[in-house]
Amino acid sequence: MNLNKPIISTLMALACSASLAQEGTFTSRSFTTETALAAANAALQSCRKQGYQVAVAVVDRSGLTQVLLRDRFAGAHTIEVAMNKAWTAASFKTSTADLARETQPGMPMSGLRNLPRFLAAGGGLVIEGGGSGLGAIGVSGAPGGEADDGCAKAGIAAIRDNIDF
Repeated sequence: MNLNKPIISTLMALACSASLAQEGTFTSRSFTTETALAAANAALQSCRKQGYQVAVAVVDRSGLTQVLLRDRFAGAHTIEVAMNKAWTAASFKTSTADLARETQPGMPMSGLRNLPRFLAAGGGLVIEGGGSGLGAIGVSGAPGGEADDGCAKAGIAAIRDNIDF
């Protein structure tokens, strides 16, 4: 009687199930709340230095808000707009300024503007690190999408060393 046969069968079954488990799961990276806060604060400070009162939202890869900052004189609407810009950038994995151009009336993707939370105006940028999307940042309240983009870029630059791995 060969007692090794059941042991070998068991080991093979375990190896197969481990292999299948690896195919059925994945690992993803996220930034910490502290990193998200640092990005939001840097964006807010960048806008402040230029005389702009804004709201800044940082969302995770799923578009869920991790951090929201609103400067004391930023308009009430800037909260929702910043969150929606960040959500849009995270959801579509592209900047909201690019989406603004691609979804103009008459363009093939113009129907996207009818989606709830979709906001096609500059100020929403994807945050990437180590070759993968980690989330997005949205800024609202500066005079125009280009100014919002500039502040969002400052937020990302402030955390670049912490997220590039």
